[in-house]
Amino acid sequence: MKDVFESYSRYYDLLYRDKDYAGEAEYLASHLRRHAPKAASVLELGCGTGAHAEHLARMGYAVHGVDHSEAMLAQAAARKASLAAEAAARLSFGRGDVRTVRTGATYDAVVSLFHVMSYQTTNADLQAAFATVAAHLRPGGLFLFDFWYGPAVLTQQPEVRVKRLADDRIEVTRIAEPVVHPNENAVDVNYSVIIDDKATGTSERIHETHRMRYLFLPELMLLRGAALEERATLAWMSAEAPSVQSWSAFQILRRV
Repeated sequence: MKDVFESYSRYYDLLYRDKDYAGEAEYLASHLRRHAPKAASVLELGCGTGAHAEHLARMGYAVHGVDHSEAMLAQAAARKASLAAEAAARLSFGRGDVRTVRTGATYDAVVSLFHVMSYQTTNADLQAAFATVAAHLRPGGLFLFDFWYGPAVLTQQPEVRVKRLADDRIEVTRIAEPVVHPNENAVDVNYSVIIDDKATGTSERIHETHRMRYLFLPELMLLRGAALEERATLAWMSAEAPSVQSWSAFQILRRV
């Protein structure tokens, strides 16, 4: 996975520049205000280039972001350097794997977005990631995360998608061709990426495979362990329960 994300980081922010990071961060914050109104410190597992962390820091949360990709973290550091001093002081980043990282600190909340938990494709991976969460949460602290919701994935079925974007330096075309592995509850999303450099007129092609696990609520209950109890399960960016129309679901767990 490391090599995939080292390449991915080069065009990640361009590819997701239309993503509503501010709205998603506010959605998180609304649940923190509701379920843990005194929460002040946040650990983000799989922080990527730091966009969610930036918005949470602007809201007043102290955020430590962890990612396994050095290239992603370099962009996160550049993002921090561009912020006003007050917000930047509330941000820090470090390298680590969500299954094994231990920061030596505990937090009021742990968050993990953009389906990081669905990248944990084996039971052992998921159990290790939940153990990381439990190790970093103070008693009563919250874990907020999104994931591919199995009933919706199987109902809707993954399909081929093409995305094209450009900035002043590059043009990116990404073709996603999924292959479903129903006996493994997984989808291999095979990406073909064409990056055209406007200045030189050269092109680069990258092929990546992202294996994603779609999850069901009963298996999450079994795999999260006794230290974490469910507070809420919703369709992502919604106040409603997930359904077969909710490809992404969102769960809030509490540290016992």
